[in-house]
Amino acid sequence: MSGDGLLFEGADWDFGTLRRIHDAAEEIAEKELGLSVHPNRIEVITAEQMLDAYASNGMPLMYQHWSFGKRFMQHEGLYRKGLQGLAYEIVINSRPCISYLMEENSATMQALVISHAAFGHNHFFRNNRLFQEWTDPSGILDYLEFARGFIARCEERHGRAAVERILDAAHALSAQGVHHPTAGKPLDLKAEEKRERERREHDERVFNDLWRTLPQTGAAPAAADPVAERQRRLRLPEESLLYFLEKFGPRLAPWQREILRIVRLISQYFHPQRQTKVMNEGCATWTHYYIMNRFHQQGRIHDGHFLEFLSSHANVLTQPDFDDPRFGGFNPYALGFAVMRDIERICTEPTAEDRRWFPDFAGNRDPFGTLRHAWSEYRDESFLLQYLSPKVIRDFRLFRLRDEHARPHLTVDAIHDEEGYRQIRRSLAGTYEIGRMAPEILVVDVDLGGDRRLMLEHRTQSGHLLVENDARVTLELLASLWGYEVSLAEVDAATGRILRQHRVGPSA
Repeated sequence: MSGDGLLFEGADWDFGTLRRIHDAAEEIAEKELGLSVHPNRIEVITAEQMLDAYASNGMPLMYQHWSFGKRFMQHEGLYRKGLQGLAYEIVINSRPCISYLMEENSATMQALVISHAAFGHNHFFRNNRLFQEWTDPSGILDYLEFARGFIARCEERHGRAAVERILDAAHALSAQGVHHPTAGKPLDLKAEEKRERERREHDERVFNDLWRTLPQTGAAPAAADPVAERQRRLRLPEESLLYFLEKFGPRLAPWQREILRIVRLISQYFHPQRQTKVMNEGCATWTHYYIMNRFHQQGRIHDGHFLEFLSSHANVLTQPDFDDPRFGGFNPYALGFAVMRDIERICTEPTAEDRRWFPDFAGNRDPFGTLRHAWSEYRDESFLLQYLSPKVIRDFRLFRLRDEHARPHLTVDAIHDEEGYRQIRRSLAGTYEIGRMAPEILVVDVDLGGDRRLMLEHRTQSGHLLVENDARVTLELLASLWGYEVSLAEVDAATGRILRQHRVGPSA
């Protein structure tokens, strides 16, 4: 496509306008930036449809559950009162990659969000290693349709209350539901759907073989190390509570196991997004910033359109100060975009400081290739450890505070010097460690020879304990799935010392 001619005039647009914007953005993304994306599917939706997408985690298909309706009512109430705006778009990691655009957007905003979602997020979804290993974009929509149909059939056969009870418990445990796929074997959702019947029969065989090993009166002498033997049989420790319940829950019916598997696989599908929020949004924001600037340079949009874009772009990058009522931590758009713009600068105009800190790419004159490598190979924690520079630390005015409960004062222990930069970088990157996003809880043993109690451990690195009431409610839901008593020991990972214990039995 040639660079002459406006893509649109004024704020109005039609589907021909969206096609022109998409094609112009595609030319820049592929020929200048070297991006590779899934085929795009762009859909225009209303505000109510956007609220509905919010409620179901942004997915176009989802089974029914009361929590989605509750979430819809919460968002709708805030939106109608003017207390909450709506996203300009939602993008789905599928093949084709689906981008939902708000019909209220102006033509300029449609250009921004197509560049942001259909090319920035799309490239990241397709090329980041975590997404390649953990997701199946070609199968997710078919799997969601299967899941919705399966749960609807379960409601017809077993009653809505029974299905809702399983879903409530599974949702409560979904943060501890991620099961690592076999190395070198990415998730295949199409095969998961096709193998439902064979998997259910296999699970029943595993269940029978396992629980027949319970010692009986007058049984032969136990093995020399019965604990080690049963842990081997149960493949313990296991980090995915949902996976363990699905495979070994003694009182679960086949349809209940399949529902646990559905919730686990959907939760697993979102696992890479939790680890790449800064990178994913930074990549999409950097991409839309580059493409919109190129549109302006090529004369494809007016100065007025460009000023409208800059205003929205600046709003997206707002980072409230720590004492601002709006402060809720680091804005992933702002932090990711700042680091990526800084990489671009270091590649083309490095300072002496940049050359000391980043000898591998400072001055390499290949900012696009350097960014594509980062987008492909890193997650938030490792990305910040590798690429956060002293300049960005200064720009964000970062320093580190130490808060020790035994002391009455806070201590500033990392400032803007060589060692301080490294400590700040390590500390900031550490806040994006996946272990800090959800507590590390493992299945460590099952008392097969006694009361069949399920034993868990919460391994904490910093002595932070679970909120006691929340832990009890969640354990009660877990016990309802297991069918017997559940115990949880909160353990200091460094010393092995037990800090607190919980025991919950199944409700009647």
